[in-house]
Amino acid sequence: MSVTSPRGKRWKVALAAILIAVPTAGPASAAVPPPPSGWTTVFTDDFTGAAGSLPSNANWIVDTGHAYPGGPANWGTGEIQNYTADPANLAQDGSGNLRITPLRDGAGNWTSARIETQRANFKPPQGGALRIEGRVQMPNVTGAAALGYWPAFWALGSPYRGNFWNWPAVGEFDIMENVNGINAVWGVLHCGVNPGGPCGETTGLVGSRTCPGASCQSAFHTYTFEWDTSVSPNVFRWLVDGQQFHAVAQNQVDATTWANMTEHAGYFVLLNLAIGGAFPNNNSGTTTPGPGIEPGHPMLVDYVTVLTRGA
Repeated sequence: MSVTSPRGKRWKVALAAILIAVPTAGPASAAVPPPPSGWTTVFTDDFTGAAGSLPSNANWIVDTGHAYPGGPANWGTGEIQNYTADPANLAQDGSGNLRITPLRDGAGNWTSARIETQRANFKPPQGGALRIEGRVQMPNVTGAAALGYWPAFWALGSPYRGNFWNWPAVGEFDIMENVNGINAVWGVLHCGVNPGGPCGETTGLVGSRTCPGASCQSAFHTYTFEWDTSVSPNVFRWLVDGQQFHAVAQNQVDATTWANMTEHAGYFVLLNLAIGGAFPNNNSGTTTPGPGIEPGHPMLVDYVTVLTRGA
């Protein structure tokens, strides 16, 4: 397969065992937690705007259409929806959440939304660490009604902006991905070359597990990615509700691959809800969306925050 854009084909993976089952339903909206001792907040959005309003354009770019201008069609993943800036697809709810809602018109055309941070320089200080965290409720839909849903919270290397053909070398961190209403979170690292390479593209280096306590779809959970350069070898970590479920260490890939995804200006953060595409297809054995899919089930985002810890 020729080089595509982010989050291309991903094969079905076995779910990791539940580590600790703890209640996690919590409130529908919660304040952004203060940074832990030693950490500094460098970006945060609590989505507290008026009902029906778009997210802050000081913080976010709203992507529209079926591709970046000059980039791979269907965002390189085979997803079928048209991304819009329509508040029906993308809006704050007036209760402290951002809602990304996929809709289908009478002709069968899908719309949804995708946003990315204005900033594209999120990375740890030398000898320090970076933490990207979001509190998210996946679309509350399962079974045949969910076949084709693909919510995601992720980050892309800044050199992708304006190029759109240098993936996966620039790096991609999938902090939270889910498909087809399965009670699981996937965390993925994309790197190197496609196909194959040290990250086994287009699948990537994958970890997954069920959500602790309440299902991913029925409750908010906190999804976290950490990039820690204070340890040797450096390490990437993925957590859900504070429980680590995936990690990739620097010595798992070659030095050039690691440098290509860590020595540029940094990363930008994305939130989107796709319909159809390679990942939901590969986890269902069918072409999605399925005939029983129901539009109108939103992904809810309570907050996104980015922190750094000094050397």
